[in-house]
Formats: sequence, structure tokens, C-alpha cells
Amino acid sequence: MFFLPEFLSKLELSANKLVLLIEHVPVLVVVMAFFAVWIISWLPIGLLSAIAINWRPNQPLKPEQKLPLLIPLYLLAPCIVCLISSFTNTSISDYGLLNKFSTFIYLGLGFVLGVVGILIMFACQLSWCWCALNYSKIRQLKIQQLLITLLSILLVALFIGGVEELVFRGFLLTELQIDYRLWVAVTVSSLIFALLHLVWEREETLPQLPGLWIMGMILVLARFVDGGNLGLAWGLHSGWVWMIATIDTLGVIDYTGNVSEYVTGKYNKPLAGATGIACLLLSGGILYLFNFF
Repeated sequence: MFFLPEFLSKLELSANKLVLLIEHVPVLVVVMAFFAVWIISWLPIGLLSAIAINWRPNQPLKPEQKLPLLIPLYLLAPCIVCLISSFTNTSISDYGLLNKFSTFIYLGLGFVLGVVGILIMFACQLSWCWCALNYSKIRQLKIQQLLITLLSILLVALFIGGVEELVFRGFLLTELQIDYRLWVAVTVSSLIFALLHLVWEREETLPQLPGLWIMGMILVLARFVDGGNLGLAWGLHSGWVWMIATIDTLGVIDYTGNVSEYVTGKYNKPLAGATGIACLLLSGGILYLFNFF
């Protein structure tokens, strides 16, 4: 009992030294540690999920098999970010997740901008006869089924958009700026964001890499326009995901083949085509102009 105060004092001193040591760890080590812990902690859950949905890594991943693998992975990400931030003595607010009412205002603004951008893109393609509405599928839609589909995809889009923004435009971008110049941090964080999409569907994702990188750059701009907050980027990201996923799920758009798939998007993926990239650049231009008001 007499040695307890001395033991506690030494333990506290050791803990303080450990914190100081961690605070001076190179940023690349912190980043690699984050992704390593994230993947390692997910692997057992991912293995069980893969067994449950009867999926093997050498098999193509069906759309309905993707969510059971993605949801546990994305649920773990905020926990790992909080864990790393506690070791690096960094507040979550430093990563752009601010507990302010304005966050939700900009979330809504970003969401509307994302949705309107996709609607303009498809409206142009419809008017130019690059794609057409599938009226037979539209007539088969029931109001209740449509509402359930829209709401479920909306919740998934907000969840995925929020987690990816916290990880890539929040944690990763902020950490990289500590040791590197801004343009390096922006370029590298957007590149990692694009490359990690190859994990799921390599063949369909490869043509989308330039678009995904540009998307990451536009979302970084959204964070800067929002004064370092993630609200605008989160909303913009979620709006894009919601619209694209809804159109894919409902199957109400058919491509006519009147132009090259590199214009409309290879494998019917807008980010793999010129029109999708033009939509991103248009959104970026609006954000740039918005920065001056």
C-alpha cells in the first residue's frame, strides 16, 4: 500500500511520455496505423459476413452482397478515427466534424447541389438522345415501394458519405497537412480515396479512377468553402451517391448507344465518362464562385 502512490506517479509519468512520443510520430506512420487497424479489426467480421452471404473473393460481388460487407467496415471507421485521435491528442472537431447547427444547414445545401447536378447531367443526356427513360419500368413502380427505396438509399448515402468524408477529407487530409504542403495533402488524400475503391470492383472501377480523383478534389474544395467543416462536402457526396444509386436501383434510364460509352460512362458508370466528369467540374465551379459570397 505504501508503494501505491509512487507506482501511480511512475505510471502517469510513463503515460505522459508515451503521449509525447506518439505526438511526434511521423504522419505517414499515423496514417498507415489507421488503415492497418481499420482493416485488421474488420477482417473477422468481414469473414463472417462473407460466409453468411456465400461470397468468395474470387467471385464477382453482387450489389446485394456489397452492403453486408460495407456496413461493418464503415461502422468501424469512426471508432478507429476516435481511437487514433485520442493517441495523437487531436480533437474530432479538428477533422471538420463540428457540433454546430450550421453543419446541418451546409449538409442540406451540399445535398441539394449534388442532386441538382446529377439531374442536370441526365436531363442533358436525355435531350441529346444519349439515354432514354424506360417507361415500362416507370409504370411498374408503386408509390409505397418507391418511397421505401428512396428512403433506404438516402439513409445509406448519408451514412456512406459521412464516413468517407470523416476518413478522407477529415482525418487523412488533416493529418497529411501536418507534414506536407497543402497541394500534396489534397492530391494524395484524393488519390488514396480513388484507389481504395478498387477493393470491391476492379474492372468497373478502373475507368472511374480519374473521375473518383476529381471527385475527391471537389470534396476537398467543399470543405475549404465551408470553413474547414465537413457539412458541405458530406451533403454533396451524399447527394451524388443517392441520385446515382437510386437511378441504378430503379433501372429507369437506358443508354441508347448513340455516343461512345466514354462520353456517357463506361459500364454505365457516370464517373467513367466525360459527362460525369463535366458534372463534377460544374459543381466545383459553383463551389468556387460560392466561396466569394
